[in-house]
Amino acid sequence: MRVIDENGNSIGVLNGIEAQKIANSRGLDLVEVSPNAKPPVCRICDFGKFIFEKHKREKLQKKHQSVMTVKEIRFNANTDKHDTEFKCKHLKQFLIDGHKVKATVIYKGRMITHPETGRKLMDEILSKLVEFGKLEAQPKMEGKFLIAYLLPDKQKINVYKEKQKHLVGPKPASEHKEHIEHKEDIEHIEHKEHEKHEVNTDNVEKNQDVKIKIDFDNTEKNN
Repeated sequence: MRVIDENGNSIGVLNGIEAQKIANSRGLDLVEVSPNAKPPVCRICDFGKFIFEKHKREKLQKKHQSVMTVKEIRFNANTDKHDTEFKCKHLKQFLIDGHKVKATVIYKGRMITHPETGRKLMDEILSKLVEFGKLEAQPKMEGKFLIAYLLPDKQKINVYKEKQKHLVGPKPASEHKEHIEHKEDIEHIEHKEHEKHEVNTDNVEKNQDVKIKIDFDNTEKNN
């Protein structure tokens, strides 16, 4: 076996007993890291630390790994134009989000006797999705279902996203001005409401003072 020391340096090709003696003398373990290599590769290291680092790498890979799921939308062979547009819009969004999509055309009842209707609809669907996806394989029949799979085309999707960024720019000066004016109007109204509240408070306090004075005068008269 080929032996690598704890610093990553190659010690050479040794037999198992010799390699284990070296590992024991250093207070470390002998770990097989590439069993399928010729000769197999072993490393002298701390086994606990080796397992910890391995799990850490696997966790990091899973974190950066994008999970692709298959999103399916079904069409009837006689689906009208409006429903086709609506469903294709969802398929486009699935592709933009990085999902694989499955478009299924269903033949119901005697529709199977006119397969060209479903084929025409499938061609229309694929023409709408070619902007964001690429056909995995030609559409095929499975019983009463005509099925096609599309994969997201990352290059086309990135181009689309860049265009969207340029379209969503800063607000025009007119909109910004309207926003400022609207804000000033709100502040003016709030200021008026505050003044009105202060006036009402003063009136209440004056009325209370007058009432107290009248009650005091009446008390003196009675005495």
